[in-house]
Amino acid sequence: MLGNVICFDKALSPQGGLRANMQGVTLLQEVQIWLGKLEGAWHEVSHDASEEEMVALANEMLLSTETLVGTLVEPTSTQSSTSVKTNTTEAETFAIGENSTVKTSSKIRNTNITLDIDLTGIAKNNRGAAAVALTTFTEMGSILQADFFHNINDTEKTMMSPVLSASLPKTPNKTLTSPANFTIKHIQEADPQGLMSCVYWDGSAWLVDGCDVTHTNSTHTVCACVHFSTFSLIMQTERLPEQDPTMELVNRILVSVGLGSLTLALLTFALCHKNTTVATPARLNLCASLLLAHLLFLLVQEFLHLIQPHKVICSVLSGVLHILFLSSFAWMFLETIWLLRSVLRLKEFRSAQNDGPHWGYQCLIGYGAPFTVVAISAGLVPEGYGSDSCWLKYDKGFVWSFLGPVCCVLGMNTILFTIILILLRRALSKMQRANNKLTRTLVFKTLMQSVIIGTPWILGFFATDSKAVDIVFHVLNSQQGTVIFLLHCVLNQEVAMLWPLVCH
Repeated sequence: MLGNVICFDKALSPQGGLRANMQGVTLLQEVQIWLGKLEGAWHEVSHDASEEEMVALANEMLLSTETLVGTLVEPTSTQSSTSVKTNTTEAETFAIGENSTVKTSSKIRNTNITLDIDLTGIAKNNRGAAAVALTTFTEMGSILQADFFHNINDTEKTMMSPVLSASLPKTPNKTLTSPANFTIKHIQEADPQGLMSCVYWDGSAWLVDGCDVTHTNSTHTVCACVHFSTFSLIMQTERLPEQDPTMELVNRILVSVGLGSLTLALLTFALCHKNTTVATPARLNLCASLLLAHLLFLLVQEFLHLIQPHKVICSVLSGVLHILFLSSFAWMFLETIWLLRSVLRLKEFRSAQNDGPHWGYQCLIGYGAPFTVVAISAGLVPEGYGSDSCWLKYDKGFVWSFLGPVCCVLGMNTILFTIILILLRRALSKMQRANNKLTRTLVFKTLMQSVIIGTPWILGFFATDSKAVDIVFHVLNSQQGTVIFLLHCVLNQEVAMLWPLVCH
């Protein structure tokens, strides 16, 4: 199957070293040449081989590389080290002799792995001499995939490190005196909800016997192993449910309806900009923020497969979404403030808007406050942006940089609505009937608007495992614009009178 492996086996001397068949070439250079030949043969055969043939090929490659790297170890009375690197393979060796100055554990490392081993203790069982070799294969994981890790759990399995091989070349007694610790750098950021496993390859499957995870974080994992072999890291996560094509289609339709409603609402408010009971600045900016947020979110999810590989772009987009959604809540709060001022000045109801905060101050709260929250969040936890769906990550409680302000706004709105209702109860009897009805209507509409915007996020956070609640979340969240359009445009008599004039 692998012609170069056969040639390589013939090139080995009975003592396990390379025969001097290349004049003017050092042993290190010859090893590097043979590694290159192995890689070339690997790529040649891998195109047409079946899965079974590829596994057999990988086993031959691992064995041949281990033997080849072992030839770099030469007898020494003190200590010596060598390293060799090709396009897809990186190997390090370290040997000690009777007069070695190494008295504690030895460290051997390459780009992604650090091995901490009691080589001195092993040497005591081998007449004072021992050697260790560490090899990393950057492409082997595409063959010895995570699916070869079989267990009873139906989980999604992901390779989290390159395949690595550790051995004790030219060391007769290969028993480890204490567990060897591998500090392994992840090839991608770990899921905080995932289960990390240190596994070794037995020739046909990944197993966990003899290796334990002693520490792990988002970027590194430490494995303690009582034997040497070929190792890797595999992360298990809950298998994502398959998307229902019908539900995806329904969701797209609902989001499109919501975006269309927000567009019509903005157009209506622009035409009615002189009527302060229809088109308040807060309501106008609320619709603009929601429109941009939902449109951007829809586009991100639609092209997620193209965006996700670009982590910086994904993080930036999640930050922009963070700002836009927070802005919608900020403007919703400002509209409640406007309603409170209107109730306090019932006799001057139509002119209350002119006495409100200056436009610049409103923008400072509506856009400046969300931008400040996002800037602080990004400064404190920059890795919190850019989840798998290009939204906020849940590790380190980062999602509270969004839910915290949302809960704060909803809490303040609840207090303000309570005050408004108390004031209305006292004042309604003294009001004219027309103003009475107008005030009741505005309070009801603003209250319903706050509920429809705030409720989905609370539901989505506290009941994420419920499919029924997930459906309710998507329906309510996508129809925020529809509700605003119905409340403030379709059910508004002044707007209903205006549209026929515009159409003509």
